[in-house]
Amino acid sequence: MRIMAIDYGDQRIGLAVSDPLGMLCGEAWTMEEWNMERASLRIAEEAARREVGTLVLGLPRNMDGSEGPRAEKSRAFAALLERDAALPVVLWDERRSSIEAHAILHAAGKRERLHRRTVDAVAASLILEGYLGSLK
Repeated sequence: MRIMAIDYGDQRIGLAVSDPLGMLCGEAWTMEEWNMERASLRIAEEAARREVGTLVLGLPRNMDGSEGPRAEKSRAFAALLERDAALPVVLWDERRSSIEAHAILHAAGKRERLHRRTVDAVAASLILEGYLGSLK
């Protein structure tokens, strides 16, 4: 069963999908969408096309573990995804995923101003890898 990880942002959304066995990250990409409702519908379509069985949505928490406005927005987005995709949505602690994604891109020699185009996809891959690792 494929698993799709989502790094939800106001302008860009990072998506990563596992291989059919749900063991490795198979592909990752970025979707540009500003409207939460449209984003949910587009992700539901992508999930159906790729035969995804579970969605893993990054839940941004503060370093002390508390939740702020971004976490509240992610919880609202999770409810939309459950409705539109008719799939279970797992909320996954994504603390530091964007920081780690920037570090990975920097180490790969990507110029800082170009990070915006791919950092969300890399962050979604990190969320997916973390979740897949927890299943073992």
